[in-house]
Amino acid sequence: MSRFAAKISFVGTNYHGWQVQNNAKTVQGEINRALSMIFREDINVVGCGRTDTGVHASHYILHWDSKPSLSPDKIQYKLNAILPHDIAFHQVLEVNQDFHARFSAESRSYEYYVHFSKDPFLLNRSMELFKPLDLNAMNEAAQDFLGEQDFTSMAKAHGGNHTFICNVTRAEWEATKSGIVFHVSANRFLRNMVRAMVGTLMEVGYHKQDTGYVAEVLKQKNRSAAGESVKACGLYLSNIVYPNLNVQ
Repeated sequence: MSRFAAKISFVGTNYHGWQVQNNAKTVQGEINRALSMIFREDINVVGCGRTDTGVHASHYILHWDSKPSLSPDKIQYKLNAILPHDIAFHQVLEVNQDFHARFSAESRSYEYYVHFSKDPFLLNRSMELFKPLDLNAMNEAAQDFLGEQDFTSMAKAHGGNHTFICNVTRAEWEATKSGIVFHVSANRFLRNMVRAMVGTLMEVGYHKQDTGYVAEVLKQKNRSAAGESVKACGLYLSNIVYPNLNVQ
């Protein structure tokens, strides 16, 4: 048996998240089906992490084990021919058996997109707002997310976390042509964490809270103290970093 890793992207609008579920269409389920057809055996891929319903990924890593009967390029070609148009394989590599898409990752990055005028081409790809946000105030507040600390206030209740400690290395907003985007990187993320972070920062952006709001919310270790989670449509998993995986 050989272990293969792959870089993929997908639009999550039509899926109930990444993970296989009974009686629900998921990204993992579609990929399992396609690979099982190609290799004529049951294959279950392992992903770098879960994504919720409607969340997208521009850079997602997975792995699986199968007989080395096809070259990586041939596997990629066949998968892209079978899979729906909203899931794409960009690179397939044969890797060492100790590589694990989830546990070998050193850091993860997400982006959250917001636009400020009606645009049908951004439907389900970005969060639509019509009232401007104070970018400078949100960036000042976002600095309090940096570092290794307890993110209980940003975690979904009953999310099954064994620890709420995360080390955030980047948290900043940037202007785009159509609006703004939030960039955040960390060694790990809790369920619903990024959407809660964005919602909390928007409280500052709308001047409902001052720039010290984030620090105070984190101290309370209480999800109800933070802002509401924003919609899934603007969220993208944008990068995964591994110590020994050369993906383009």
